[in-house]
Amino acid sequence: MAFSGGADSAFLAFMAHQALGDQALAVTADSASLARSELRDAAGFAARFGLRHQVVPTSELEDEAYLRNSGDRCYFCKSALMRALEAISSQTAGATEILVGVNTDDLGDYRPGQQAVRERGGRWPLVEVGLSKAEIRWLSRELGLPTWDKPAAACLSSRIAYGVPVTPAALRRIETSETALKEMGLAGRVRVRDQGNDLARIEVDLDCLGLVMERRRDVVAALKNAGFVFVTLDLEGYQQGSHNLTLRRRPLPPPRAHAADDEHNAGRIVIPDREGGQLHEG
Repeated sequence: MAFSGGADSAFLAFMAHQALGDQALAVTADSASLARSELRDAAGFAARFGLRHQVVPTSELEDEAYLRNSGDRCYFCKSALMRALEAISSQTAGATEILVGVNTDDLGDYRPGQQAVRERGGRWPLVEVGLSKAEIRWLSRELGLPTWDKPAAACLSSRIAYGVPVTPAALRRIETSETALKEMGLAGRVRVRDQGNDLARIEVDLDCLGLVMERRRDVVAALKNAGFVFVTLDLEGYQQGSHNLTLRRRPLPPPRAHAADDEHNAGRIVIPDREGGQLHEG
């Protein structure tokens, strides 16, 4: 299963491990678009809970269509991820499934990468059992998973405005900038958006806007040291996928249905409800 270390993929990996043990493999795709802190978090989670874990390099930064950074960039990223997962799957004896941590809330957002997963036969177990982001966080907390309240952390390329080319240098500049802001005490959701022409647009939770202004000189110095020339603060605060506001949103249709045959029932994932019974099964 694809395992970035975020709340969704961590919950899915944990539940798969509970059901299948070492037959479940959590795979983290590594490239310049993955922040080093996220890679460390994924490895730490896998080690803590005894997950079978593998880190594999992906090749999206070798794809000109990805580097152009048009509105469908995420499609090419997820295509590279699926190729990496398929390569591992092809070397595994017996029947295998490729699982990806998508929740029901994700279906209403503009996420072209979901189409790449569907085209290649990947499954979304969390969608199949009807779990929302809030439910995944609640269940994760009940299970004692440290990711229950982990802020969303999309890939670094998502910080770059559509039409501005993705380069390793741009990704490093963003990661360096966000790391510096977090070291200043900015908690929660912190984004440094690259708007092109060396202009950074900072997004933080609304209750952190004051701290940014208090540390204005330090913030400006840190981002200029990272390579930006212009440093701006978005007064609307953090907005998930704010670059998508420039695009027409086109939610994808539901994932393909899967028959509940004997093979799928064997090793199924059962999620307890709040009363201790069975909430979802898939």
